Amino acid sequence: MRSKLLAILVALVIVATACAPAAPEVIEKEVIVEKEVPVTVMVEKEVVVEKVVTATPLPPGFDKRGGTMVMGFYQEPELLNDLVRTQTVADIAGAFFERALLGVSLAGEFVPDLAKEVPTVQNGGVSEDGLTVTYHLTEGNVWSDGDPFDCQDVVFTWEARVHPESGAVSTSGYADMESVTCPDPYTVVVKYSKFYAPYLMLFNSHLPSHIGLDLAKMQEWEYNRNPLSLGPFVLEEWVSGDHMTIVRNEKYEYWETEGKPYLDAIILRWIESREVGKQLIQTGELDFVWDLIEADLPEAEKWEGVKISAPPSTGTERLLLNLRDPELDAPCKEYLEENPSWHWALGDPKVREAIELGIDKQTIVDKLLYGYASVGTTELNLGWALPVIPKTSYDPAKAKALLEEAGWTDTDGDGIRECHGCPYADEGKMLKLKIQTTSGNALREQCQQVLMEMMEEIGIQFYIENVPSSELFASYSSGAFRKHGQFDILMYTTSYGLDPHSQIYGYYSSDNIPCDDNSGQGYNYSRWIDDEADEWIQIGGSSPDVAVRKDAYQKVAERIAEGRPHIYLYDRGDIDLLREHFMGYDMNIWLEVSWNAEEWYIEK
Repeated sequence: MRSKLLAILVALVIVATACAPAAPEVIEKEVIVEKEVPVTVMVEKEVVVEKVVTATPLPPGFDKRGGTMVMGFYQEPELLNDLVRTQTVADIAGAFFERALLGVSLAGEFVPDLAKEVPTVQNGGVSEDGLTVTYHLTEGNVWSDGDPFDCQDVVFTWEARVHPESGAVSTSGYADMESVTCPDPYTVVVKYSKFYAPYLMLFNSHLPSHIGLDLAKMQEWEYNRNPLSLGPFVLEEWVSGDHMTIVRNEKYEYWETEGKPYLDAIILRWIESREVGKQLIQTGELDFVWDLIEADLPEAEKWEGVKISAPPSTGTERLLLNLRDPELDAPCKEYLEENPSWHWALGDPKVREAIELGIDKQTIVDKLLYGYASVGTTELNLGWALPVIPKTSYDPAKAKALLEEAGWTDTDGDGIRECHGCPYADEGKMLKLKIQTTSGNALREQCQQVLMEMMEEIGIQFYIENVPSSELFASYSSGAFRKHGQFDILMYTTSYGLDPHSQIYGYYSSDNIPCDDNSGQGYNYSRWIDDEADEWIQIGGSSPDVAVRKDAYQKVAERIAEGRPHIYLYDRGDIDLLREHFMGYDMNIWLEVSWNAEEWYIEK
């Protein structure tokens, strides 16, 4: 057997004469080949000594390593901490650094992540009554500062969720836990006071317990913008208004064995708009553009070097109607029950119904989205809990009649109705409503213009005051007007995960009206209180029977359709653009864009 490193020494050819020339210069060079080959010895004025080296194959995955990907987002996160953020773009950015106890596969099935297995009754991970869930953690996972991830981090995350002064945006499920304990560093035992059906959805991100974070001051943490990482990347820099750079996490579990993550770095670039993103991906300045719209597809299909990712999504573009007095600053549920404090126009269900009847949703889909979307009817548009809710009709004549019944008439003939005997507004007040969404979003701005025209037809004036994403989706502690209930109508998309309960509970339960008493927790920005819906939401989140849960969400959907705290416009697709060399991207409709970022690589 020859050695893989074969050094062949070639004897010098010497002509032995009395007047022999000087010895030739010996030059040594190394030749890398895939297998051993014969060596040709050339004898000229100099002798070349070749060392033939057999190449050692790279470990699996390492041939994909290297390079930087540049991604374009027309929104910038306000912060990254999962417990207090509310923006989709923040969820995407945060997911580069986060890992869950359980992941979700492309097929929509729970799979192990930080936990060794999915707990079930069959494997002993879930008690017969469903009140005790045990997770066995995989050892060897560490935070980006080198500290081991263990049970104490799970406990600390739970404590942060339920701390009365932390300001966590959602405690759904966590508030039902009696305790989270650690029999040993890698075993987590969760005990519930009552059965919580979507228990597998919890602990999808974690906080480090070892760096001395004060839970009572979570809204003020520097950590919110500079977190430690359990994921494949770590934050290197964040330049507000320009970009965020994330680099390979050398502590990531799979780094040494599979070469993951493959990329050296990813730059998240904050761009002005989708339109700018479309230009930059054609020139190659961006490798990815996030959240395109259906109207972009006809032209994007023609662009050389660009590919489209467009699976369906659970996202629905909607109008959120404020049912309560927008002059009040964050009234709590108890106050609203004792003092209804209705919005001067939207507090009347006849006005809300008239608005929906006055919207030609199919025209919006056909004209603005080129027929690629579908008309919105309900909160849950995909998945096992999909309810059956009929499409609302477009009926401006009925809308006008409802407004007349509600006391809104146009007595001066200017086309805008005024209050004459309406229940909550001052006599003579004009029916003008402010509609707001994220600035720089061309589709939403076009949709606003269409809605304005449709509302004019029935005697309602919409006027626009759009704001940056970071302002619209800001935190309660920063005084965000959405969180504090100081608006008329908002327009944006929300989406949900594999189990829809947290979405339904967060947006529609009366327990989730943000106010001072709950530190701004919850997403019920409409401040909708419906006792029947609350009962069905409770059943949907507490029954172990999937059929019972599905029926409960059907009943909730029916109550929403009748009460109209939200008006659904259209169901979105998850549309992104990628350069053709962007490989490994595989959209999971149940998770964020960045769910498998460790798999991304640049085709060489």
